[in-house]
Amino acid sequence: MKTINAEISDKSPLGDDDRARIRALADRQRRANGVLMRAINFVGTQVEDTLKMLPKGARGQIDAAARAALTHSYEVAARSRSGALGQAVNTDRMHKVMATLSGAIGGFGGLPTALAELPVATTMIFRAVQGVAAQYGEDPADPETRLQALAVFGAGEDGEDGIDTSFLGARLGLSGAAVHTLIARVAPRFAAVLTQKLATQAVPILGAAAGAGTNYAFTQYYVEMAHVHFGLRQIVREHGEDAVLDVFHAALAKRQVTDRDA
Repeated sequence: MKTINAEISDKSPLGDDDRARIRALADRQRRANGVLMRAINFVGTQVEDTLKMLPKGARGQIDAAARAALTHSYEVAARSRSGALGQAVNTDRMHKVMATLSGAIGGFGGLPTALAELPVATTMIFRAVQGVAAQYGEDPADPETRLQALAVFGAGEDGEDGIDTSFLGARLGLSGAAVHTLIARVAPRFAAVLTQKLATQAVPILGAAAGAGTNYAFTQYYVEMAHVHFGLRQIVREHGEDAVLDVFHAALAKRQVTDRDA
């Protein structure tokens, strides 16, 4: 068994190309909350009054729905990748198409059908995130990869629309308790993002168009965050977590200063 010092010595130092890759991922994270997502957030704030008029239990429903959707997608997404249909729906484009159709159907009946449709949309997004993992050399069916895909749904912490870097180099554990613990940690952030999505779908019939647009945008958003998450994990495997995250966080901080000064 290797010692910690031996494992550290196996990592090569970062080169200029590596630093450029990390900075590109930092820029990708910043762009993830792009024009389309901002537009959806704006639309969502316009119908927030609809959610405020609902019983107080509605917010609890969203939290519960987030947990249920994440649990469902974790259990179903990997299995659904097999077979002829699974292979046919196995690209970013097809995941966006299926999520868009699902959102249109879910939004047609307002909030009740939007909540019912949520597990389907989340599974499509989860599958898309698994596909990104494969692009960075990880096995989508591996339990550890599935847990890392689940961690991507924690994007958007503290209003920064960023990934939680504490998951990058971690072995998350493969027990049922570990899965439920991770879902409990990720679900509140996912629910906060879902509030905007569901707000746009709260009006029956009109919610169908909003549901289609939000599902497309949400799939795109989490795919982009998955590229950041798994892209960093790939570099961490080569060069070690501390060195990679130092460059990544420095790039984010520099960009934030540049944006404020602009």
